[in-house]
Amino acid sequence: MRWLRSLSGRFLILTVLFVMLAEVLIFVPSIARYREDFLISRLDRSQIASLALLAKEDISPELQDELLRNAGVFNVVLRRDEARQLVLSSPIPAPITATYDLRDATALELIRDAMIRLATPEPQVIRVIGNPVRMAGILIEVTLDTRELRDAMIDYGLRILLLSAVISAVTAILLFLAVRSLLVKPIKRVVGHMQSYAAAPEDGRRVITPSAGVTELREAEETLQLMQTQLTSSLKQKDRLAQLGAAVAKVSHDLRNILTSAQLFTDRLEMSEDPTVKRMAPKLVNSITRAVHLCESTLAYGRAEEPGPTLGRAYLADIVSDVIDSERLSVGDGEVSFSEDIPGAMTIRADAEQIYRVISNLVRNARQAIVSSGTPGEINIAALETEADWIIRVTDTGPGLPPKAREFLFQPFHGRATKGGSGLGLNIASELVRGHGGELTLERSDKTGTVFKITLPKGGLENT
Repeated sequence: MRWLRSLSGRFLILTVLFVMLAEVLIFVPSIARYREDFLISRLDRSQIASLALLAKEDISPELQDELLRNAGVFNVVLRRDEARQLVLSSPIPAPITATYDLRDATALELIRDAMIRLATPEPQVIRVIGNPVRMAGILIEVTLDTRELRDAMIDYGLRILLLSAVISAVTAILLFLAVRSLLVKPIKRVVGHMQSYAAAPEDGRRVITPSAGVTELREAEETLQLMQTQLTSSLKQKDRLAQLGAAVAKVSHDLRNILTSAQLFTDRLEMSEDPTVKRMAPKLVNSITRAVHLCESTLAYGRAEEPGPTLGRAYLADIVSDVIDSERLSVGDGEVSFSEDIPGAMTIRADAEQIYRVISNLVRNARQAIVSSGTPGEINIAALETEADWIIRVTDTGPGLPPKAREFLFQPFHGRATKGGSGLGLNIASELVRGHGGELTLERSDKTGTVFKITLPKGGLENT
């Protein structure tokens, strides 16, 4: 049956079983106690029957038989003043098979004897010894048939089991209703919310509102609410990103054509005799060329991932010089100073355009952080060479990255290094470095400044 596989159905069955087990544990000592009370009652009735003989010595055999039948025994023996005296007696139909002394019997002995009696269906004659009531002697001893004793024990046991079954059923039903109300219904409500949310995860109205009264379920609902809220936000963000990507691809396509035309005009500027124009024209050409490449990369990114690097020999000092010259045009006097510590002859094996973008992103973030702090600062680009790697460090004296930016540093739209940023720069830079087989890491960021480390492996330089 289906309900047996449900939480409430299984809980109902387990409750019945556990209550029945508890009742069985109660039943065993109870039946032992009932047997002891039965035998003590026989002793008491036998002592009362013996009083007739003690009060009147000459009684008829018929009266003696009637007294023994009323007491439910075959004979009665009293010990008074160390003298054992047979008070009432009748023929015993079978030999005595066992003697039970109730005066010093332990609980375990009473339980053992009761279980043996229930397991022995054949009637037997037993001797029972006990203490007389009201100090009527030292002991009283009777013999009796076990048939009536066993029948009474079975009847008592059946009534106990019936009562246990009723108690188990009532307890199970009450617990079933309680569990259904406190656990099953709230769980079904959570499952219903999950199914509803799965049908339209972008609909913020379907996010669960915690309402459970049970602490654990409340915590589960709050966790689910947080997860659904974050997922809904991420889905909306991805949708906006997809729309933005389509728009950027269109803009980049047209912008590439415009920049290509501008590149033709800059070729004419190089023929000018003006010293300033001759000095600035190459940088303008380089900037427009990079813009064209960036548009082409953006179009490629819209179709797939960032294109792989075109590896070749590149002078790092030239790349860094171009980055610094471009950034100097964006700052006022005294706001940010730039310095470099690049060995002039250092040649790296890399895609010069992509490495320019990586360093430019890091320097731009550092410049914006220093300018937004309102305190003058310095940006330094240094490089060194080991046997296995080229290592480039971009260091600034800015205010450091905020905690949230450090937590999601290289994730798009999350790791915003500066206020108002898109969170794409570091993600793009990290991806470009990984394309070279290297790694971009944050070495330090605190109130004294920030240090980013670029590690580029040397493998294969000798083959280029």
